[in-house]
Amino acid sequence: MTLLLGSLWPGLAAGLALGLCAGWLGGWPRGAAAGLGLLTAASLLGAVAMAGLVPGEAGFWTESAALMLWTYLGGCALGALARGARSDHEPAAGA
Repeated sequence: MTLLLGSLWPGLAAGLALGLCAGWLGGWPRGAAAGLGLLTAASLLGAVAMAGLVPGEAGFWTESAALMLWTYLGGCALGALARGARSDHEPAAGA
């Protein structure tokens, strides 16, 4: 896992930065279905990667995709939280 993190850190950093921007601009999903669908897909991909069901180079790509997807989704959540925290402290318009 350390080798995977060591070799993929640029992609993970880019996924986190992209997720922060997307979460900041988009905010939280309006419906629960979109968020649950993304979490389900990420969980299934992570389970396949952790179980080692895909061998060889394809398994490496599966593990990489799972790791980057979770990093991106974490960035989206942090960006949405930051947007929500910022909007709570803004003064009302016209005040």
